[in-house]
Amino acid sequence: MKKIRLLIPILLVMILFIFTGCAEQIDIIESTADRTYGFFGGLWHGFIAPFSFFGSLLSDNIAMYAVNNNGGWYDLGFVLGAGILFGGGGASSR
Repeated sequence: MKKIRLLIPILLVMILFIFTGCAEQIDIIESTADRTYGFFGGLWHGFIAPFSFFGSLLSDNIAMYAVNNNGGWYDLGFVLGAGILFGGGGASSR
């Protein structure tokens, strides 16, 4: 049982590194020229927020939040994505 408790954090760190290694990087000049991110872009960025945060600690080229968003719809998607990933607030009300 103690071996399993030791393996779980190690596996979680390995999964974290695998997901952050798959993140796509776009140059800021290129990303602002192409298009703006809307609701679904915000939803995706909310889902990957923990990985983006970890990556932003290690590199200045990674940002958690898209600069070129369309405002409220992107913000709503970002908050929903992060809320869904972290389980919302319902689990703490029991």
